[in-house]
Amino acid sequence: MALLGSTSLQLALAFCGLTLFLNLAYFFNRDLRFFLGAQRGLMASAALILVSTLALLHQLMVSNFDLEYVVRYSSTATPTMYKFAGLWAGMEGSLLFWLAILGVYALLVSYLNRTRNRPLMPVVNLVMGIVMLFFLVVTILFENPFTPLPQGAMVKTSGMGLNPLLQHPVMLIHPPMLYLGYVGFVVPFAFAVAALVTRRLDATWIRSTRRWTLIPWLFLAVGIILGGRWAYVELGWGGYWAWDPVENASFLPWLTGTAYLHSVIIQEKKNMLRLWNVILIMATFTLTIFGTYLTRSGILSSVHAFAGTELGAWFFGFVIIIIASCVTLVLLRKDELVSKNRLESFTSRESGFLFNNMIFLALALAVLWGTMFPILSEAVRGTKITVGSPYFDRITTPIGMLLLLLIGVGPLLAWRRTSIGTMRRNFTLPAVVAIIALAVGMLAGIRRVYPLLSMGLIAFVLVGIAVEVVRGVQARRRSGGESVLVALRNMVDKNRSRYGGYTVHLGILFMFVGFAGKAFTVEQDMTLKPGESAYLKGYIFTLDRHYQVERSNHVALVADISVSRHDKPVTVLKPEKRAYTDQNDQPNSEVAIYSRPLEDLYAVVGGVNAESNGVVLKIMVNPLVQMVWLGGIILVLGTLVAIWPSRTDRRLKEKLQ
Repeated sequence: MALLGSTSLQLALAFCGLTLFLNLAYFFNRDLRFFLGAQRGLMASAALILVSTLALLHQLMVSNFDLEYVVRYSSTATPTMYKFAGLWAGMEGSLLFWLAILGVYALLVSYLNRTRNRPLMPVVNLVMGIVMLFFLVVTILFENPFTPLPQGAMVKTSGMGLNPLLQHPVMLIHPPMLYLGYVGFVVPFAFAVAALVTRRLDATWIRSTRRWTLIPWLFLAVGIILGGRWAYVELGWGGYWAWDPVENASFLPWLTGTAYLHSVIIQEKKNMLRLWNVILIMATFTLTIFGTYLTRSGILSSVHAFAGTELGAWFFGFVIIIIASCVTLVLLRKDELVSKNRLESFTSRESGFLFNNMIFLALALAVLWGTMFPILSEAVRGTKITVGSPYFDRITTPIGMLLLLLIGVGPLLAWRRTSIGTMRRNFTLPAVVAIIALAVGMLAGIRRVYPLLSMGLIAFVLVGIAVEVVRGVQARRRSGGESVLVALRNMVDKNRSRYGGYTVHLGILFMFVGFAGKAFTVEQDMTLKPGESAYLKGYIFTLDRHYQVERSNHVALVADISVSRHDKPVTVLKPEKRAYTDQNDQPNSEVAIYSRPLEDLYAVVGGVNAESNGVVLKIMVNPLVQMVWLGGIILVLGTLVAIWPSRTDRRLKEKLQ
């Protein structure tokens, strides 16, 4: 199986090179046979990559310690489901996994466009082939997961096992979601390049890639949210976002991708922002490769990053080539990218979308600057100056507030121009409710500016969305006599992108509620002996006992903590401190969390004080954290609404068939 995997990779490289050669031959003589040969070569390369990936997965499952990669990221004591996670745990496997997902996208794009977008597909295949070729080269030459274990190497015969931080169910989903998002943006990027090369710069390529953009955007969003969930339950610090460089690397393309999704609506409806859209999707794909570079170069320290290797220079060079190629293409086609229509008024929905995009880009630039500042400071001054959470919180919070305001304002504006009467009618109720929410917050004792401002803005946006939906339902009921539920269903089905977007905005509102709640977290470090209690925010935490448990690949110190409130039992928390035997007794904390609708009880055990027999604990009460996860679920549902074909689309497809 190891030989099969290695051979498949080398054959994939050969077929990928053949694909590029046949594509170039097609451009010179326009013989359709060259195009078909190139397309089949790309599909063959993708299929061989999938074979190689399955071969490596098999080697991890059967613990073939003849392979160096399997020795480093698996062991006989590793639970089976975490052996699967070993596929992306190391540099070599993660690159192969990247290739496998690219292969799946290439197969799907080739199959679904076998009779469509024929003028664009040669360039699309060429772009995807170039990206695939780059990753195949660096994988085979530098980070081959099928490299045999060197003879005479002194290793544990049972394997070294998976990093304890990765041994959590979320880590079976979080990395694949991020990869599906990262890699998926190659599709709209390839179509954008194809549109520039072929001079087909109308909205056709955008309509063809609408779902190809929404799907990776959704995957990336889910990956980011799950990453926050993993950090919350596994790292033991009580937060879900620390502005870590690798977190930022995934956040950056999500921001520019979000701006792009908003911006293309203007091009489709008003034939505007052509240049803007091309630049946004190119920036999004470039940031995915740049993020891959950050996690694999070792230039930034992170709990998420891989160890530094010589691949950093290769990825950086690839990023430079992508940027140079994109800039050249845009300059060559700049005259054809000029929009024929202009903004007619600042009080229009078009301007709302444009301002929204500017805020997204400002946020992306602020995050990018903070992420890269340690590298830039070291290059200029010779001293690496670390930028931490205080910088990001201070810069991004006001930008986030402005973004939240624009989310509410945009839907209340009319296309082209909004009259004074329309503005008065649309804005009065949301503004009044926002003022009431601010007053309620102040009466409740909230004095912090941003949490208080968040309350008002959330109320404003929520009422604005509700007003839009209610008016739409009422209009359908008046015109067709439909019931409320039927009118709502038909209204959403007729314009899925619009109401799916509103649902996504609703999810973001819930997440902002959770973000605001973080400002009111309380925590306390304590040392308790069995039978002793501590009081925190109305709860009484009592240590009942502590004991050790031996499991397949670790030994755990468990603390049983009874929680009560108003003399009534609430729950029993069981945090653990683990020592992983297959990782040289590497310690790891297993957090205990009891979630309630409005707050989480969060306990971390640090160890046992040998002198007093007391258990060192950190207890936290985290308000409104569940709103973050609920908002993520609503965001996913809204995106699915936008992606799912309407009944009109399905009928049209049936007629065409």
